[in-house]
Amino acid sequence: MPILIVVSNPKDWEINIPGVKVVSSKMYVTNPEYAKSKNTRLFNLSRSYKYQSTGYYVSLLAAARGHRAIPSISTIQDMKSSAVIKIVSEDLEELVESSLKHRKDDKFTLSIYFGHNVAEKYDRLSLQLFNLFQAPMLRAHFVKNEKWQLQNIAPIAANDIPADHWDDVKQFAKSYFGKKRFNFPERDTSGYDVAILVNPQEAVPPSDDKAIQKFIKAADAIGMNAEIITKDDYSRLAEFDALFIRETTSVNHHTFRFAQRAAAEGLYVIDDPESIIRCSNKVYLAELLKTHQIPVPKTVIIHKDNIDTVKTEIGFPCILKQPDSSFSQGVSKAEDEASYIEKMTKLLEKSDLVVVQEFLPTEFDWRICIFDNEPLFACKYYMATKHWQIYNWSEEGKRRNYGKIECVPLDLLPPGLLKSALQVTGLIGESLYGVDIKQINNKFYIIEVNDNPNIDVGVEDSLSKDKLYTHIMEVFLKKIQLTKGGK
Repeated sequence: MPILIVVSNPKDWEINIPGVKVVSSKMYVTNPEYAKSKNTRLFNLSRSYKYQSTGYYVSLLAAARGHRAIPSISTIQDMKSSAVIKIVSEDLEELVESSLKHRKDDKFTLSIYFGHNVAEKYDRLSLQLFNLFQAPMLRAHFVKNEKWQLQNIAPIAANDIPADHWDDVKQFAKSYFGKKRFNFPERDTSGYDVAILVNPQEAVPPSDDKAIQKFIKAADAIGMNAEIITKDDYSRLAEFDALFIRETTSVNHHTFRFAQRAAAEGLYVIDDPESIIRCSNKVYLAELLKTHQIPVPKTVIIHKDNIDTVKTEIGFPCILKQPDSSFSQGVSKAEDEASYIEKMTKLLEKSDLVVVQEFLPTEFDWRICIFDNEPLFACKYYMATKHWQIYNWSEEGKRRNYGKIECVPLDLLPPGLLKSALQVTGLIGESLYGVDIKQINNKFYIIEVNDNPNIDVGVEDSLSKDKLYTHIMEVFLKKIQLTKGGK
């Protein structure tokens, strides 16, 4: 992949980096050679990104040419948005306070070069801002009223680097471009790059380490390159053609920001932002299923003014669901009215709406995994020993006891089961979903839809083995090719 550093005047950037070409903004915009190049990655260090300036057109034309520009037009617009600046300031409030608490003045300017500051004590804050605003060099201005706040942020042009910063900038730049992702031999450009987002500290991830390695191996077997990334690699998303999130997702979480940014950059994303929004909130799912008359256990949406309706409409025992819970956490059982009132009171302190469903005891739940509108596998998830759920959470965040899991061939499933799963996922999207279904006699009831279902070695792949990972990667390849117009 050709790498360009684009500057207003090449004399502004006199750092020689192997494999990186320095060109002028005017040259990139006007020379047909650059319009024809493929799979180019460029770093726009022009003097101005003002609307309709040459620097602005560098990033705009890069998008039209299928090149990956940093900053992108969306990042340039984000930096100009007071609303975005306010949100970022609020999100980073604790980090900003801890980083600047020693300062005696009420104004501070932070220069960020490839995620670093010349003073190491500001590196953590610099990296976070670099991740949120993907531009090679940034200048962030902070002001202090009662608390420190981000006032504005803007790119630093190559000719605007202070003389006493240049030695550090050279070191940061060489380190950044010297990373493995930027220092690889020429290869067949038909290969695509897939980022697999994981959290090494997550107690119960959607895929275990062995499964992640199988995804990487499967990608390699069909000519793609898959690489593990973590939340600290937000700034690198534009390097890839696709993002595969294999960490538990949530809207108010970095996984959602990764999905949003990847989608904005034109990557094929699993799970996409819309699927995360729709699947992560049980209130939304309850309303969606009700609207389309899809069978579910008796369900009531509870708020502070209708708490007592559960007694007459559902009865006890009943199941209480925190809207944004996952892995059966945030789901509790109320055996009687007193237990219900106690649990509901606590849940309504966190959310204005709570889902309550009738309790349907079964030996197991069906899990049907759907990807790209096609079934991947089907499993019976049995209840944990002497428990009413698949997982028995005796300690928060740790799987201490869970029932056995049995994979069932798709052609041996009860009639109507696959149809039920496909019906509900068809309302949500074309991503990767795990549909949990209870079977009572010959009737099927949708319990929930998970946007990043478990795929673990020796469990969900027990029937299809390595073919499961290959099939998923083949879908990634097909979608990437469609996105890029084919090759």
